Amino acid sequence: MRSAIEAARHPVLTTHINADGDGAGSEVALALYMERQGVKPAIVNPTPFPETFKFLLQHLTPWSCKAEEGRRALERADLIVVLDTSEPSRLGDVYPATRGRRIAVIDHHPSTPQSIGDPAIRDASACATGELIYDLIAKPDAPNASVSRPEAEALYVAIVTDTGSFRFANTTSRTHEICANLLRAGVDPQEMYRQLYGQVTDERLELLRRALSSLERDPEWPLASITLRRQDFQESRAASADLEGIVEHARQLRGVEIAALFRELPDKSTKVSLRSNGEADVAAIAREHGGGGHTKAAGVHIKGPLEASRAEVLASARLALRKKGLGPTPPPNGDPEAARGP
Repeated sequence: MRSAIEAARHPVLTTHINADGDGAGSEVALALYMERQGVKPAIVNPTPFPETFKFLLQHLTPWSCKAEEGRRALERADLIVVLDTSEPSRLGDVYPATRGRRIAVIDHHPSTPQSIGDPAIRDASACATGELIYDLIAKPDAPNASVSRPEAEALYVAIVTDTGSFRFANTTSRTHEICANLLRAGVDPQEMYRQLYGQVTDERLELLRRALSSLERDPEWPLASITLRRQDFQESRAASADLEGIVEHARQLRGVEIAALFRELPDKSTKVSLRSNGEADVAAIAREHGGGGHTKAAGVHIKGPLEASRAEVLASARLALRKKGLGPTPPPNGDPEAARGP
């Protein structure tokens, strides 16, 4: 991976649609490291760089793939480094521009038959893609092995957001060891908290109000869901970044095993975020509908309308719960399809 990066003259860094803290933080950390090696990359994403994480950018300017600067960068790219995903469907309008170009991948999600990238670093045991970027730039065998304060801040954001502030099961002792080193490099946890969670806009509060008013708990199954329609975004004037963490309100309900957030997109398709509290594998549910992710955190973009997509995914969730013995007593005839409910 280092050889590919060092050989590139016009590299592009990108990540998945609606970048989260891990995707955005990994991009910034790797871009700053590459600049230290004398390589100047362009950051070009399928959707705009999230406002929440722009404080990390320093002098960097990310581009949308639809902007003229983004299109030009993709056209002349001799290496495209994909971060925090390896699935073509998650790259949106960036993916067509990758054809015929060398693609490298750094990702902590499980690989799928559709996964792209050569060379590729894939490690589903890593807490975040940011952990893998840390290994790439800070291990003793790395050129100029060290982490600058701006790089450390970006990696800290990647790790703290993807571990739910160290609450999720992907948090390991090594997660904390890495973060201890990032603090030594100058990260101020209080300032990071303020930037990430200590500033809430009116738009996000209004979206959260609407989300909580839509929260539904299944009367029979340990399943809860939140549904947001296009009208909710239009009237609240909220952005995609304001969705960060909203699904957790459904997940936190006592007794809930699977939580889901359904969002109606402008083209009337449906974005689904899934979370698991226990044994249920939400990545398997997502894959059933063309998505993917981790066992306890996954997502899918369904081209169908909101209500139909919601019904289909919730039916799959009930069946997944049934297979784990979580839910109502099976019907006398043992028909597994009965688990799908109405």
